[in-house]
Amino acid sequence: MTSRRALHFVFKVGNRFQTTHFFRDVLGMKVLRHEEFEEGCKAACNGPYDGKWSKTMVGFGPEDDHFVAELTYNYGIGDYKLGNDFMSPADPVLKVTLAVSDLQKSLNYWSGLLGMNIYEQDEEKQRALLGYAENQCKLELQGIKGSVDHAAAFGRIAFSCPQKELPDLEDLMKRENQKILTPLVSLDTPGKATVQVVILADPDGHEICFVGDEAFRELSKMDPEGNKLLDDAMAADKSDEWFAKRNKVKASG
Repeated sequence: MTSRRALHFVFKVGNRFQTTHFFRDVLGMKVLRHEEFEEGCKAACNGPYDGKWSKTMVGFGPEDDHFVAELTYNYGIGDYKLGNDFMSPADPVLKVTLAVSDLQKSLNYWSGLLGMNIYEQDEEKQRALLGYAENQCKLELQGIKGSVDHAAAFGRIAFSCPQKELPDLEDLMKRENQKILTPLVSLDTPGKATVQVVILADPDGHEICFVGDEAFRELSKMDPEGNKLLDDAMAADKSDEWFAKRNKVKASG
């Protein structure tokens, strides 16, 4: 499974201005690329919303060799209800921590089915550290008491694999009676490469995107205009004014 690699974690953001300031100006991440879409994603990349949305990739370096963040903004949504599913680690680039209700069941899924290596496991602390390679961002599974609540701010974690492996991965999940949120589908980005993805869900409902690596490397090339595109989009975003003039409040996700 060394041909698979960790790519990014998706965050839904309600205030694009504040979020951009935090990631770009406080953390010092770079805007790698920015894309605007007029309607919802076929693979629910922006969540269960059909309207206009944007995607901004930010990180400390290019997606080819850095784990980055995908900031998803829906123009009509002002904020999202937070759950307990994502547990922020000390350095989210080196590892991503997800809450799980049954550690062993999750290990059977992530390691047994998805082929991740188990680097550390602590039964007493109900914690495990997994990954596809030592030099990649790790996935930390942290057991919690009770169920995992995804609320509305839930994101998804993304990995790449050779495109030819996607149908086999989908078939494996079907045979194992595992949840497939989006069967193999092609996603278009205007003016850029078309990628194929399969969206899965683990036993706790954490969304997992597997994308064909070859096309994704083309899609994820750093765009030198990314900063300008994001700033222009924020300057042109009059959605707050539109709602205020009509004495309405943006919806909560």
